[in-house]
Amino acid sequence: MTAYHNPVMLQECLDGLDIKPDGVYVDVTFGGGGHSKAILDKLTTGHLIAFDQDKDAEQNALPLAKEAGKRSFTFIESNFRYLKKYLRLHGITEVDGILADLGVSSHQFDEPERGFTIRAEGELDMRMDQAAAKSAREVVNEYEEKDLIHILSAYGEIRNARTLAREIVSFRMNQPIETNEQLKAIAMKNAPKGRDLKYLAQVFQAIRIEVNDEMDALREFLVQAGEVLKAEGRLVVMSYHSLEDRPVKNFINKGNIKGVDEKDFYGNPIRVLDPVNRKPIIPTAAEIKENSRARSAKLRIGKKRSVK
Repeated sequence: MTAYHNPVMLQECLDGLDIKPDGVYVDVTFGGGGHSKAILDKLTTGHLIAFDQDKDAEQNALPLAKEAGKRSFTFIESNFRYLKKYLRLHGITEVDGILADLGVSSHQFDEPERGFTIRAEGELDMRMDQAAAKSAREVVNEYEEKDLIHILSAYGEIRNARTLAREIVSFRMNQPIETNEQLKAIAMKNAPKGRDLKYLAQVFQAIRIEVNDEMDALREFLVQAGEVLKAEGRLVVMSYHSLEDRPVKNFINKGNIKGVDEKDFYGNPIRVLDPVNRKPIIPTAAEIKENSRARSAKLRIGKKRSVK
C-alpha cells in the first residue's frame, strides 16, 4: 500500500478532538491512516485505538505501529459498529475523543478491482470488509425488483428508481451483471440529461450502502460513542452525503437518531452531547481544489455532557 492519503479537513478534525497528550482516542475509520498519524503526533503517553474493517487498512497501520514508540497504538480489524465490544476486550471503558470519517476511503476508491469507483472498470464488489459474504454482485443480481427500488430510492435518492430497477432485472434475465461497467451502461440509459456522472454516483452509493449495511452500522456506532466518551470528551464525525449527516446531526443536537426533542421529568432536554458547532464545518475552497474528495464533506463536533 502507498503512504497516507491526504486526510480531509485534518486541522479541523484535530481541533475538534481537542487532544490531550496523555488522552485515549479512537479513530474508527483508519483507512489510509492520515488522521491517525496526525493524532499520534500530538500524543506523548496517550493511546490511540484505530478501527477499520478493511484488511488492506491493516497494512497501512503497520508503519504507525512501528513509529509509535511510547505512544501506544492499537489497530483493530473490525466494523465500528462493534466499538464498545472491542474497547472492552482491550480493557478500555472510557475515551477522550472519537473520530469518524465516513464513507469510502481514498485507498478503496483508488483500487478499481474493489468496484467502488465509476471511473474505472472493475468487478461488482463494493465490500469494505473483503471477507463479507454479500457483495454488490449479489445485490444487483439476486435482489427482487421491489427491494432494488427501495435501495435506489432510499440510499441513492434516485427519482426514477422504479424504472432503473426494472432495467436491471430485465438485463440480468439474459446474463449476470458482473462488472461496474455493465451496471454503468444500464444506469446511463436512465440518467437525466446533463447529470449522468451524479446519477452514476448515486446508483453506486445506494448499492454500496446496502452491501455494507452502512446506515444501521452508523446508528449503532453513534449510540455506543455517546456511551464510551468521558465527560467533556469529543465526538468528531465527517460525512459526505445527507443520509450520513442527518443521523449525526440529530444525535449530536437532539440526543437521538430521529432528531426528536426528548425531556426528563423536570423538562430538561435529554441529550448525551452538546454541539460544539451549530452549523457543519465545511472545507475551504483551497482544500477542495487540492483534494476533490473534500468537496461534499461536512464536519460535526459534539462534546459529552458532564453528569450533574
